Amino acid sequence: MRAGLPVAARGMRVGLLGGSFDPAHEGHVAITEAAMRQFRLDRVWWLVSPGNPLKARGPAPMAQRIAHARRLLADPRVIVADIEQRLGTRMTADTLAALRRLYPGVRFVWLMGSDNLVQFHRWDRWRDIAATVPIGVLARPGSRTAARHTKAAQVMARARLPLSQAGTLAGRKPPAWVLVNLPMSRASSTALRAGR
Repeated sequence: MRAGLPVAARGMRVGLLGGSFDPAHEGHVAITEAAMRQFRLDRVWWLVSPGNPLKARGPAPMAQRIAHARRLLADPRVIVADIEQRLGTRMTADTLAALRRLYPGVRFVWLMGSDNLVQFHRWDRWRDIAATVPIGVLARPGSRTAARHTKAAQVMARARLPLSQAGTLAGRKPPAWVLVNLPMSRASSTALRAGR
C-alpha cells in the first residue's frame, strides 16, 4: 500500500466518486449519502481529479478543492483523497486497474450521477470500466430520463439490475449497474464557479 492512500480491508464495499469537485457541493454530499444507503457501502472515496480530460478549463488548485470538500463532510466513512495524483493516473480505467492491484479483495463500486451516464460513452475505455467494477448511477436533475436511453445504457442493458437489487451491487460480477432515483439537488459546480 502506498503512503497517503486510504485504508481498506478485504471484503469491504467501497464506492468511488470521481470528479474535479471544483467546487464540491451539497449535491455531491447527497449522492454520496444515497449511495451508501442504496448500495450498502462501507466507505465512499471522493477521487479528486487532477483534471478532467473532457473539460477545456483546468480546475482550481488540488489542495484548495480537497480542503473545501473535507469541510462539507461530517461522515468519517467518506474519504476525500488525491488518489489519482498519488497514483499518477488521469483516466478512470487506469485508476481502477491500479486500485484493484493495490486493494485485492476490496469490492469497489464506481459511482456517477446520471448526467455522467449521458456522456459515459465518450470516456476513455468506458467499456473496460463497465467490465471492471459495478456501477451505481444516481439521478441528477435534467438527466434522469436521458440517462436511460444513452448509448452506454443501451450497450449495458442486459447488465442493468432492478432497483430492488441495488443493495447487492457491490457483490455483483461486472458488468452490473443500477440507476437509483433520489431527491434532486440543483447544486452544480459550474453554477457555483459562475457565482464566485
